[in-house]
Amino acid sequence: MSISRREFIAAGAAPALLPAAAPGRPNFILIVADDLGCHDLGCLGAADLKTPHIDALAASGARFVNWYSNAPVCAPSRSSILTGRYPIRAGVPVNGKELTQAQKTIASLLKSRGYATAAVGKWHLGGTPQTDPNAHGFDYYYGFHSGCVDFYSHRYYWGSNVVNYHDLWRNRSEIFEDGQYLTERITAEAKQFIAQHKSTPFFMYVAFNAPHYPMHAPEKYVKRFPGLNPERRMYAAMIAAVDDGVGEIMAAVKQAGQLENTMVVLVGDNGATTEKRAGLNQEYATAGSNGPFRGFKFSLFDGGMHVPGIMSWPGTIPPKQQIRELAMSMDILPTMCQAAGVSLPEGYTVDGRDILPVAANKARSPHPELFWAQNGQLATRRGKWKLVLNGVLHDRTENGGKMTGDDAVFLSDLDEDPGEMTNLRRKHPEIVDQLSTSLHRWFENLKKP
Repeated sequence: MSISRREFIAAGAAPALLPAAAPGRPNFILIVADDLGCHDLGCLGAADLKTPHIDALAASGARFVNWYSNAPVCAPSRSSILTGRYPIRAGVPVNGKELTQAQKTIASLLKSRGYATAAVGKWHLGGTPQTDPNAHGFDYYYGFHSGCVDFYSHRYYWGSNVVNYHDLWRNRSEIFEDGQYLTERITAEAKQFIAQHKSTPFFMYVAFNAPHYPMHAPEKYVKRFPGLNPERRMYAAMIAAVDDGVGEIMAAVKQAGQLENTMVVLVGDNGATTEKRAGLNQEYATAGSNGPFRGFKFSLFDGGMHVPGIMSWPGTIPPKQQIRELAMSMDILPTMCQAAGVSLPEGYTVDGRDILPVAANKARSPHPELFWAQNGQLATRRGKWKLVLNGVLHDRTENGGKMTGDDAVFLSDLDEDPGEMTNLRRKHPEIVDQLSTSLHRWFENLKKP
């Protein structure tokens, strides 16, 4: 479901019954983890990992139990995070597409109202002067343009027909920081931006590239997990570096005196992967856990895009909440714009919805139904029902877990079966008909100019 500018303004005029926010326009920090397993934080139940800072962030506000990415793969997911749109509408339905200047981003909208803006870390939405972060409303950029880089040399070397190349930038100038661990550099840049803008409203997008391959971490993080197998141990170390970074960023916010005037949102871009590039000895990766969900990165089963979703804003969002209402990453843009008092431009369609009332005042989800499309797969969720058409698990089997026969139309009751293991299509054909009709209508309408 999309929202027009008129509907957006009307929603803002309605009484939201929110607690009083701190005076002045709020700051916004949006943190994204890369290929993080749906289970792989302490606050999500992982017992062998340690993420005290992210756990503390979740405890300070709301953790969404049913937060979904708009796509099970990096670039489409990020396009929705930044534009508030479904990936197809944002023009990035698959990896390899660039975000054009026709698209509005959180940064461009907030910048128009005097916000200082920064992007730190992974971009993956274009590297030309027309598609890089500076072209999309970011005053400051530090990071890399491609889908992944070596954490120490900052070079890309995964393309089968692409010569490896260096990829680290400060705004549009290439910089060289060979030997410095990129997760720590992202944290340092984020802290510096906060210190420089403590008296100015700001929006900062912090896109960590961990725990995406290549699997690299300094020994000091690896030593924290002596009992794990080598693959899981390195993965845990990479997450620990991100967790330390989150702790340092929040400490910088507190030191700047902006804790109660800063909304922080932390999400994953998609679920953990089985790609051999993330594994050992040319074998499928096993380190990341999406349990109890089925499927992995690239899949429209929940393991592919049921991701961590945390919102914190002390004094506005009550602490220690676990919210079961449905939310999507495309909701971040309208939520932040509404909180900042920034209206949407004429003619710009936003598919996401303001979910601050859900986090701050226990409102119901604004989404009666969620939709996905990815490389021939289609899926929708309405209440407890989830329908996946032509699903692929992208697991460790020879055919990648492609659903065939009856299972090409897969209906699940997520209340009873969150792992989507039992196909109920024959037991509830009327539900299949309803969801399938709605899903195809959404998909066809979304493809129209």
